[in-house]
Amino acid sequence: MAGDERRQQILTEAMRLFSEDGFRGTTTKKIAEASGISEAMVFRHFANKDELYSAILDHKACSHKLENPLESVTEEIAKKDDFGVFYGFALNALRHHKEDQEFIRLLLFSALEGHDLSKMFFGSFVTGMYETLSGYIRIRQEDGAFRDIEPKAVVRAFVGMLIHHSLTNMLFDPEQRLLKVTEEEAARSFATILLEGILN
Repeated sequence: MAGDERRQQILTEAMRLFSEDGFRGTTTKKIAEASGISEAMVFRHFANKDELYSAILDHKACSHKLENPLESVTEEIAKKDDFGVFYGFALNALRHHKEDQEFIRLLLFSALEGHDLSKMFFGSFVTGMYETLSGYIRIRQEDGAFRDIEPKAVVRAFVGMLIHHSLTNMLFDPEQRLLKVTEEEAARSFATILLEGILN
């Protein structure tokens, strides 16, 4: 197996194990066994578990463009299409949550264990998302379209709806007995609820 392929294989298995057992509960020996290689081979690609954690975040940043969370709604932002911005952002987020539950679990473990991965993710993605989305809200407030509410509080309320919905489906109600809706239906509802609360 080529070096890049081997490195990707180790990353994939490490992310799966970290998401199941956490950072503390996953050893490099377990990662090696899951990858079908020796522990020495793991260390040939990654100096330690911390470096593996960092590489996972880098990989996710590249594969999902975490550095620009509103890239999927740039046209809607330019047009000041308020529903399009919040619906598009919500739909994109909910789809990512559903498609990449391993990474969500990994982040939860990281936060609970006080590991730097969650801080790195917060700094590289969450902070940027807050700044970008609250910046759009501020512009629309200046236009007179939105009520005078702290923009970052609006972002927190909106993102809170999305995160709660995804975590409930992932951890507590995977059969969706409490609420069974598609990602499109959920995104439409959450965007509508938010806008009803902030539109002038």
